[in-house]
Amino acid sequence: MEVIGKVKLIGDVQTFGANGFQKRELVVTTDDQYPQMIMIEFTQDKCDLLNNYSVGQDVKVAVNLRGREWINPQGEAKYFNSIQGWRIENLSQAAGAGSNLPPVDQFQPAADVSDAEPDDLPF
Repeated sequence: MEVIGKVKLIGDVQTFGANGFQKRELVVTTDDQYPQMIMIEFTQDKCDLLNNYSVGQDVKVAVNLRGREWINPQGEAKYFNSIQGWRIENLSQAAGAGSNLPPVDQFQPAADVSDAEPDDLPF
């Protein structure tokens, strides 16, 4: 799955527990009719993926939906969901990549093709 939008917030790396579990939060605002602010978690080595991004950039984030069950002390089941990011792409940079093409007026027109030439195309 993918989330596309503008970076609203990039959180600091948070470290939890004795094992050093790391998490970093990214908030992306979608460009829908009713924009949504989606919080995406990057964990462990994926936290570093956010180092080259800043607020205001247009991005596409590949995500996985995660769900888990927790049984509280009273024996009741509680369910939690999270959105985990595993790849992020700068859409501003991708849009600019097409600008390496020369302007249309610099293309050479095709040589004249006459009806006398055989038409060997399969369609």
